[in-house]
Amino acid sequence: MKITVNEKARELDVEPDMPLLWALRDELDIKGPKYGCGIAQCGACTVLLNGEPVRSCAYPVSSAVGQQVVTLEGLEKKGKLHPVQQAWIDHEVPQCGYCQGGQILAAVALLKKKPKPSDQDIDAAMTNICRCGTYARIRSAIHAVAAKGVKA
Repeated sequence: MKITVNEKARELDVEPDMPLLWALRDELDIKGPKYGCGIAQCGACTVLLNGEPVRSCAYPVSSAVGQQVVTLEGLEKKGKLHPVQQAWIDHEVPQCGYCQGGQILAAVALLKKKPKPSDQDIDAAMTNICRCGTYARIRSAIHAVAAKGVKA
């Protein structure tokens, strides 16, 4: 099957029900999405599918055919970090960093829908779990990108 990941067409010879997470990590060597819970709860495996956050651990790779998949690696353009990635650095969001790829992608999707999100919008959209509890810094980073009026 053929899927498009980070604007590149890729071909896979895997079982159709293989989780997208394992196709990305094990078959395509894309390590941004992480395995966390395996039941689509924690969000460490989040990718964007046509701009929407999807938990790739519970999403069959066959369902990604004909879709645009974006991982953390696909946000950087021409050597320049995405504004959300830069905000994460500027606001020192990560502690252990394990969940941050999924957090960043969820924030990108939120800012595309709501360029000036309220705290309530952020809380509703950012459903990924961070064991380190960096939620206040996540919120600050999202507000910083929104304040700059940068298109996510």
